[in-house]
Amino acid sequence: MRRKYSYLGLALTLSAFGAGASGYHLLTRIAVPGQGTWDYVIVDSAAHRVYLSHETQVQVLDADTKQVVGTIPNTSGAHGIALVPESGHGFISAGLADAVVIFDLKTFKVVGTVKTEKKPDCILYDAASQRVFAMNGESDSATVINPRDGKVEKIIQLGGGPEFSISDGRGNIFVNLKDKNQLARIDSKTMTVKDHWPLAPCGAPASLGFDAANRRLFVGCRSKLMAVVDADNGRVVATYAIGDHVDASIFDPDSKLIFNSTGEGNVAVFHQDTVDKYTLIETIPTNLGSKTMGLDLKTHQLFIPAKVSDAFTVLVYGR
Repeated sequence: MRRKYSYLGLALTLSAFGAGASGYHLLTRIAVPGQGTWDYVIVDSAAHRVYLSHETQVQVLDADTKQVVGTIPNTSGAHGIALVPESGHGFISAGLADAVVIFDLKTFKVVGTVKTEKKPDCILYDAASQRVFAMNGESDSATVINPRDGKVEKIIQLGGGPEFSISDGRGNIFVNLKDKNQLARIDSKTMTVKDHWPLAPCGAPASLGFDAANRRLFVGCRSKLMAVVDADNGRVVATYAIGDHVDASIFDPDSKLIFNSTGEGNVAVFHQDTVDKYTLIETIPTNLGSKTMGLDLKTHQLFIPAKVSDAFTVLVYGR
């Protein structure tokens, strides 16, 4: 999710507070201090926390009160946030520093840094291997970190430029290779690339969602398509039209809804009718440039960063 531009002073394109076919509507707007661009939104539903990467810092919201409760500074070019409850630490990819910043989940204080290869972007914690994987956007590689001691275990060559990645909890990590129009599968325990799967007709894959029960991946592509992919063999089982500049795709297992947020200012909402059949039920208007989002799996609320009247704002949608 590399940030190539920002949108300043753009008017909110929401037409109304009323709910559409999905039942989602704007609940509130949260004013967040600071200027500049943003990237990932990570929601920790268990701890009621929302982490917002914001230029040179990560800001933390209380998911219930919608108040800012903390700031993690000195994360130059902040992109992704990985949370490791077992160790009590979080890991932030600082893309402009070619490093991962480690912080305490309770105090939000920085406790260490780890050098990576060039431009770490997406970062995740894989529970199956108990390792943190930072995807280096401009080095075609992944830096594998032991979260217990902060040491680098391995650099994995991916064979293409990584964008977003996701873990299935069974020892597989799926990585979008945006420049190759492929999905790579990493064995998280052996730290090796097992497969490169083509995604045609889906091009420039940027986002990933996952249905663990049915083993389906939802790949948001900059070719204005969402691809549904079998997580066991890489087969593209269906594609659906979405908007331009998608940067986040999320599956809600309770509602069976898939959300795709796009930079043109909308969220395409699909319903999972069967494991391989999906219906577009609504396109929710948001704000131009609001290409990322996070989902609270407890409340089913969406947190979507936006620039409103030149101020950093988080739009909260719910049913």
